[in-house]
Amino acid sequence: MDDVSAHGVLLDDGRLQQRIDDACTRACSAIAPAWPLDRAIAVNPHWSRIGRSVRAVAARMAVLAGIPVFPSRDYIREAWQSGALSAADLDAARALQPSGGPDAAACIAALEQPAALPRLPLLIDVLDDDPSRHERLSWRQAITHQVSQTCAAYFDEHQADWQPERAGGLYAFWRDTLSHDHGIGVLMGLPDLSRRLHALPADRAQAERWVLERLGLPEHVWADYLESVLLTVNGWASWCAYLGWEAAQRGEQDPHLRDLLAIRLAWGALLLEGKADEAAQRSFATVQAAWARAPLALAQAEDALRIDEVWQAALDARYQRQLALRLGSASSPRALEGAAVRPEVQAAFCIDVRSEPMRRALEAVWPGIRTLGFAGFFGLPIAYTPLATDARRPQLPGLLAPAIEVSDRIEGAGAQTGPAHDLDRAAGAARGRQFAGQRSWRAASRWPGAAFSFVEAAGVSYVGKLARWLRPSRAARARDHLDGLPSRYRALCRPALAGLDLDSRAALAARVLRAMGLERGLAPLVLLVGHGSQSANNAHAAALDCGACCGQTGEVNARALARLLNDAEVRAELVQRGLDLPPDTVFVAGLHNTTTDEIEGFDLDLLPAEAQARWNALAPVFAQAGDQVRRERAPRLGLDPRTGHGELLAQLRRRANDGAQTRPEWGLAGNAAFIIASRARSESAVLDGRTFLHDYDSASDPDGSLLELLMTAPMLVTHWINWQYHASTCAPDHFGSGNKLLHNVVGGRIGVFEGNGGDLRVGLSRQSLHDGERWVHAPVRLTVAIDAPAAAIERVLATHAVVRQLVDHGWLHLWRFDGARLLRYHAGQWQDLPFSDAAVPVASAPTVQ
Repeated sequence: MDDVSAHGVLLDDGRLQQRIDDACTRACSAIAPAWPLDRAIAVNPHWSRIGRSVRAVAARMAVLAGIPVFPSRDYIREAWQSGALSAADLDAARALQPSGGPDAAACIAALEQPAALPRLPLLIDVLDDDPSRHERLSWRQAITHQVSQTCAAYFDEHQADWQPERAGGLYAFWRDTLSHDHGIGVLMGLPDLSRRLHALPADRAQAERWVLERLGLPEHVWADYLESVLLTVNGWASWCAYLGWEAAQRGEQDPHLRDLLAIRLAWGALLLEGKADEAAQRSFATVQAAWARAPLALAQAEDALRIDEVWQAALDARYQRQLALRLGSASSPRALEGAAVRPEVQAAFCIDVRSEPMRRALEAVWPGIRTLGFAGFFGLPIAYTPLATDARRPQLPGLLAPAIEVSDRIEGAGAQTGPAHDLDRAAGAARGRQFAGQRSWRAASRWPGAAFSFVEAAGVSYVGKLARWLRPSRAARARDHLDGLPSRYRALCRPALAGLDLDSRAALAARVLRAMGLERGLAPLVLLVGHGSQSANNAHAAALDCGACCGQTGEVNARALARLLNDAEVRAELVQRGLDLPPDTVFVAGLHNTTTDEIEGFDLDLLPAEAQARWNALAPVFAQAGDQVRRERAPRLGLDPRTGHGELLAQLRRRANDGAQTRPEWGLAGNAAFIIASRARSESAVLDGRTFLHDYDSASDPDGSLLELLMTAPMLVTHWINWQYHASTCAPDHFGSGNKLLHNVVGGRIGVFEGNGGDLRVGLSRQSLHDGERWVHAPVRLTVAIDAPAAAIERVLATHAVVRQLVDHGWLHLWRFDGARLLRYHAGQWQDLPFSDAAVPVASAPTVQ
């Protein structure tokens, strides 16, 4: 059977299907994944579009879906009129534009009106032409609601007691569900909708083919039209993209995103069925005429957004000017030389921006401590399974797949360590009995959507839980992985690497030490400090633990690595690999609670006496440094920084345990820069908790292999975090999760609805970005400053297309240290920063507003 293409060319059936497949694949590939709540990581929602410039993507999002990418002109106008943005910032931004860009007067005048951006319609938009359409849900809204509810039922595996039949796939499940849904027709003003069901395409391929054949669109816009369709259910599309991401790591393919696209297209067949021929033809003509102009509309939008691009660059420049001043002051010859003495303590923190104030405070309180920054999974590509459970969870950046298993062992100092000794079995059995009695309770109370609905059923027995929320305690951070384990075993439950022989363990240890720059000059006590948050009744709690490592704290990684590096057999093997660690050096695992700014240690009972004494001596240092950071953070949390030491800590602990607290902490709000350099480049600079810090010494990396790793892993992760915050601020209705007070958890872990319907919400809640009066996060693009030779950096750019696209297409800014100067990479060259005072040392750094 032959078919006729939109250009009148005869195509055989196979060739047509291949072209449809290609268009659908391109549309699906544009959707970035969204991780589940319990493994939350930050994602740039435009990740699959970085092959285009930011302005080109902004034009596409506006034309295809009405989604903003740049900060709104209202936001910029307020910053301009308040003086937060200056003429110097605007000049610096304009200096980055090619000749012929908008002049300053045009940029300022444009703030008084929104950008005139075209929007291309979908078939359902033009079909929905009933005069009474303003008195009901639009068909677009109603379809999104119905598709979303169907997906919630289909993908739920953890919340509902009854699970549906899924054997036929998502598309078949939707067709069956729609045949039993008698309410959707009323919502849409179509009481006869059930009689149209015979028009539903039988399967996914028929739905895709139906819409593209009937619409008669030019083939070159098929993928754009299909992407526009997916963006109407972007939340569920992102979830399906995550399932595809997971499947790809296993070398498999996942059909759900294509099924979702087909469902959304098949709705067109239903709605078209009720239209008279002439009305249908008018609808087709409207869509065809609009999409025939798609290239022109995209070009017009891109041109209109030139001014918005300038203002985005001005916003970036405002922050960069202050960053350059502070780094210029910190990078003095005296600071760079440092002291060639062995430190008393070294503390390796995660590169997370919340670690920067704590590191700065510790260094100020006690000069004998030297801090360094390293990715918070500490180089261990692990998955962790708590004792006597099946709950295997990744403990590494979502870009990577676990390669090593970690499981719990019950061990005391000198306890038996066989493969399954009596303590393991006894503890596992006790935990199993505890879970058996609490499983239904735990399932109902884990997430807030279920927790509140469970109160009525639980009755009086739930009053205690509510009372603890209403009168929050000062309790320390709960350790969920110990739930159900009797108290006598808790102190002895320790994570350990599983299934690795001595050679593999030594190779892992050597690789981590070299990556961290700890091959030499080790202190007697080396702290491996992960980080974790503390909050109650918070569906997005995992996102506060770590913005990269699948929503987990760094506890397991730090403890497993400390045990590995303290292992006598491993140390002996390291000598054969050229790493002779000082015999008095001991590694200790710790955790920085980013909500209360307390530091706790683990497995201290396994330390030799000298190391325990050193740890105990650190207690007042931790207390004073933590108090300093709490006072620094207090104003942003609405607390009085003059409050007494104990009371301020108590207030933060109560916030952490308050089930009604929507802002236990600000997370990574404000993140704006990533510095890959020795600590000497930044240690005297006050960076306000806005900067990721990763230690790097180019002299120890002659072949540039470590730099390549840093620019292709941590740099991508920090970019994802930066753009999740950027997109959630600039497009909160599309890439933010809305009002936390209205959240209902979907599927126990999948995501949230805002209220009880609409699309699945992805991204950050408004309360994570806005304090009720103003935006706390400033949507600036990440500035990456690297202390390495130009040739080494350029080699990474030349070798890795993704990194090159991020830089060349404006998704981040790339700087490098050149002695006491900072240079920027622009248009393939290293240039001076567009700030005349960028390299002038100052006595003290200005405060970032």
